[in-house]
Amino acid sequence: MSLQQKIDRITDILRRDDGISGAMHYTEQTSWILFLKFLDDYEAEKAEKADEAILSGIDYIPVLDEEYRWSNWACPKTPDGKPDIQKARTGDDLREYVNGELFPYLKGFRNDSQADPGSFRYKIGAIFEYLDNKIASGHTLREVLDIIDTLNFQSETELFELSQVYEGLLQNMGDAGGYAGEFYTPRSLIRAIVQVIDPQPGQSVYDAAAGSCGFLIEAFEHLKAGRQQLTTSQWDQIQQQTFYGYEKTTLAYVMGMMNMILHGIESPNLYRQNTLTQNIRDIQEKDRFDLILANPPFGGKEKAQIQQNFPIQSNATELLFLQHFMKSLKSGGKAAIVVPEGVLFQTNSAFTQVRQELLEHFNLHTILSLPAGVFLPYSGVKTNVIFFERSGGTTETWFYECEPEQKLTKNKPLNDGHLAEFVELYALRTTTDHSWTVPVDKLKEDYDLSAKNPAKQTEVEHLPPRKILELIQEKEAAVTNLLGEIDELLGEQ
Repeated sequence: MSLQQKIDRITDILRRDDGISGAMHYTEQTSWILFLKFLDDYEAEKAEKADEAILSGIDYIPVLDEEYRWSNWACPKTPDGKPDIQKARTGDDLREYVNGELFPYLKGFRNDSQADPGSFRYKIGAIFEYLDNKIASGHTLREVLDIIDTLNFQSETELFELSQVYEGLLQNMGDAGGYAGEFYTPRSLIRAIVQVIDPQPGQSVYDAAAGSCGFLIEAFEHLKAGRQQLTTSQWDQIQQQTFYGYEKTTLAYVMGMMNMILHGIESPNLYRQNTLTQNIRDIQEKDRFDLILANPPFGGKEKAQIQQNFPIQSNATELLFLQHFMKSLKSGGKAAIVVPEGVLFQTNSAFTQVRQELLEHFNLHTILSLPAGVFLPYSGVKTNVIFFERSGGTTETWFYECEPEQKLTKNKPLNDGHLAEFVELYALRTTTDHSWTVPVDKLKEDYDLSAKNPAKQTEVEHLPPRKILELIQEKEAAVTNLLGEIDELLGEQ
């Protein structure tokens, strides 16, 4: 049975449980069990390398106490490696142990005064602080544990497959609950953005609306591809001091944290907080980031108290997030932000002021115009990706209009092929039927940054008033003649 088939089987089992209602619940519950099995394999792998650690003077200390490890409480084994039916809890005993002992123990990691906030132990506590076991039947839980126990996350192949399957679970949760902004940005779009931004070792990567952390994970995968060329210190920095993010909602935060760890980021710097509560006037250069990649929520409204944190006040969340990202970008840093198209052309004062600041104080060098339907079925709003750097004002902006041959739908979503030409032309800034360049002076005429493909513009012939009048008179005469002919035909009948 493949990993996907095992996860599908677990989903079917959980659907029958009285405590589970819908995709959000079975994804959440599958996630914490998968995570604890992953953690057990992670601990086992570290233990196997103990001799190396001792030789280097670093002794590995297990995160979990012996009695709370998967191999003891979830699926104990006999000396010959077979399931120990005598020791394995089930039914009410299992449910009561998980609810009354295991979860309180894991939640306590966050409150340990001696725990380093950057430690793996603290991150585990941060995850379980917001989780509870919702599986009502201990017998159901036993079935799930037995299936997940067959997985081996010490295998690179299986760990990679797990990451792909988990992405699918997150997408299904978004589909079921409409949590597009929280859980799922199309991975083909994320891949294209990360590919052109090209993160390098030593750069910090930030997403203040992290959701399930798709941008941070893809940036990690990009860096991981060059691991053979990295020093140990560079790899440690990538693991511990590269990826940063905030997420407002509890469930998205938990899913994002687990998603990052399951993809191999051992110490993600993800925090549960509403980014917009931070006064951006307080952000200093030391607080800024080299790369900012994000798809912030749009269409929301923020109250006046939150708006006070921004020099240009607006109740539109997308405009507040954009100001936050502009302020959070390091000197020389690069940003790629997904925005609804209205941000580029709305004429009210706040939108115009932000676009003016973007052109005058940042290099807004590229705008990717995405086709309608990218975020279906959650939203039909047309979106763009704006690419800018903190490196002086804009001189010109290169536009690329992504136009698939077929209309995008839920069943025919955006794919890598749709963005392949954009990725190829990004550095070249070539003019084609789908791409063009506009000088900044032209953009500053009305601060309208929406994509207007010159290849599609038709020449409008402006005739003199006398000629227009003559054409109208000719058409009127033709209509009068036609009406006369119709009248004659009716008279003959």
